[in-house]
Amino acid sequence: MNDYAILEKLNEIGILLKGKIGDPWMNIKEVCRYCCLSESTVRRAIQRGELKVSPSTGRNIFRKSWVDRWLNG
Repeated sequence: MNDYAILEKLNEIGILLKGKIGDPWMNIKEVCRYCCLSESTVRRAIQRGELKVSPSTGRNIFRKSWVDRWLNG
């Protein structure tokens, strides 16, 4: 494998890792602090289907990108 191929693979790995690390999970308290909103406001958004929540954990956890998308409407 030449130097260019190695650099290309490292770049691909970096892009994959950036997607995983750059979009952290947040619990409802962290979302409230991040948005400067009350917990009841966030819960209403969940009930209305405006704010996406993780369906697989049984807990209200959110990706930061989901919260940003909700805020930017």
